[in-house]
Amino acid sequence: MVATTVIEVGVDVPNASVMVIENAERFGLSQLHQLRGRVGRGADQSHCILMSSYKLTADGRKRLETMVRTTDGFEIAEVDLHLRGPGDLQGTQQSGLVGLKLASLVKDEKLLKIAREFAHRTLTDDPRLEKPENQPMILHLQRSEFDWGKIS
Repeated sequence: MVATTVIEVGVDVPNASVMVIENAERFGLSQLHQLRGRVGRGADQSHCILMSSYKLTADGRKRLETMVRTTDGFEIAEVDLHLRGPGDLQGTQQSGLVGLKLASLVKDEKLLKIAREFAHRTLTDDPRLEKPENQPMILHLQRSEFDWGKIS
């Protein structure tokens, strides 16, 4: 079978064992990962062959090296975040830098993990943020112009 990426989501051929992706350097990491997932659904050993131009950009080389090195979707997503940026959390832009006032999702990864752990502990201990020490957070959220509850 020969197909374009337009139909890849609906393709489920359990016995498919080889996939060749031409011009693989032109695809994003998520798309390459999705495509690769179309083979190897049966019991047979499978192979995904990534063909590319010999002239690769640094980002193109990093994408292909990542695909060769790992099948871990979380690791692939992390590399993609570093290469393309997170996009706009409140809008429709799917890549690029976010204009955060205090942190960078890429450069401040360790700090953001610490903040996430703090938020998790706080909400586990006080889910409604009723304790006096958590009142400033409630006030800040109430003054926020953006309705985070509408993000789907």
